[in-house]
Amino acid sequence: MSDLPRKAVTRTAKLAALPLGFAGRATLGLGKRLGGRPAEEVATELQERTAEQLFKVLGELKGGAMKFGQALSVFEAALPEEVAGPYRAALTKLQDAAPPMPARTVHAVLAERLGEDWRGFFAEFDDRPAAAASIGQVHRAVWHDGRKVAVKVQYPGAGDALLSDLNQLGRVARLFGPLIPGMDIKPLISELRDRVAEELDYELEAQAQDAHAVEFADDPDVVVPDVVHRTDQVLVTEWMDGVPLAEVISGGTAEMRDRAGQLLARFLFAGPARTGLLHADPHPGNFRLLVDDGPAQGWRLGVLDFGTVDRLPEGLPLPIGSALRLALADDADSVHAMLCQEGFVKPTVELDPDAVLDYLRPIIEPAAVEEFTFARGWMRAQAARIADPRSPAHQLGKQLNLPPSYLLIHRVTLSTIGVLCQLAATVRLRDELLAWLPGFSGEDLAPLPETEDASA
Repeated sequence: MSDLPRKAVTRTAKLAALPLGFAGRATLGLGKRLGGRPAEEVATELQERTAEQLFKVLGELKGGAMKFGQALSVFEAALPEEVAGPYRAALTKLQDAAPPMPARTVHAVLAERLGEDWRGFFAEFDDRPAAAASIGQVHRAVWHDGRKVAVKVQYPGAGDALLSDLNQLGRVARLFGPLIPGMDIKPLISELRDRVAEELDYELEAQAQDAHAVEFADDPDVVVPDVVHRTDQVLVTEWMDGVPLAEVISGGTAEMRDRAGQLLARFLFAGPARTGLLHADPHPGNFRLLVDDGPAQGWRLGVLDFGTVDRLPEGLPLPIGSALRLALADDADSVHAMLCQEGFVKPTVELDPDAVLDYLRPIIEPAAVEEFTFARGWMRAQAARIADPRSPAHQLGKQLNLPPSYLLIHRVTLSTIGVLCQLAATVRLRDELLAWLPGFSGEDLAPLPETEDASA
């Protein structure tokens, strides 16, 4: 028997009740204001209660609802501060915590996937979950050979729950608009739905983690735990300690935050170049900052959860680096031509190349300087600039297209930037682009269209 609320009608009712709850609290708030309480005080209380209800429901449902909440959480840095404050704690909770699955259910899954004598695999097994996420939870254990391990157990019925949640969330996507100004939520939900099958298969996740663990073995900057044992719904990996990135964000020193930011940027670009895979779930719950006791005596980045990856055998697409280099060189015509070639500008749309470059300049600012301090204020300014219906950026942005092959890359890049802004990290991003992004250095150029196509 599943411990997820599996019946579609039950899950749908919980999600559908969210807008009713919002409306009820708004009415209550009006009454309190009429009763003499300050509007600002009432608004803050309403935001806090709304956040509590929203993320309590998402967390209880686990499945796609919580996965959606995790995806939203990395964009918290884009929220105006008066909205972000009340939501921040609730968003962070979604990154690595959820109501746990009972021990009896965990044992049943282990018996089904590892055999009735599953305890023989372990010298110790802790029934208390160390972390709970969208489709499974993690338990501490000691493998029979003495290694400390993390045992990831998938919730029974997770697949049905994911699809049910995402279908329902697609119907009420507009309700989440105020959380992320200017962002269209429906494509995010659609993309999450497309990734469900892969993320449910722990065998595929193990393959992706294996590839990274082998490539980054003995790396001075990045640590990926080895896979110890795998089935389709149980994954055993070496245990990783360290400081969760959420704690670095909330209370880390400037040195820790800068180092975490630099390593996160490095992994974003080095990962695809070295493994042909892009880690596609970059929320803070999937990273740790580890003390390096070796010769380097510094911090290393621990990376977890390879359930969602983008397969890029040639690394990140060459046109990304080439277009970025051309934009930094103020070559508006060539940038426009490349965007047309790659499908970011549809053949039926006419745009002024200089206007396109003006739209891009603030976004690519971190790559234009030797080092850049990412900040919530900077990200909010970008979000506000694009979201304001009166701004030229908003009007131009509506005419741009995001080709399907770039959708996941785009989301991962935005999510990583969101985490960098949460860290308030000063990062030498340009160094990482020169080292790892094809086309950026100019040594491996993407072919440009003929000159006459630049005005197409």
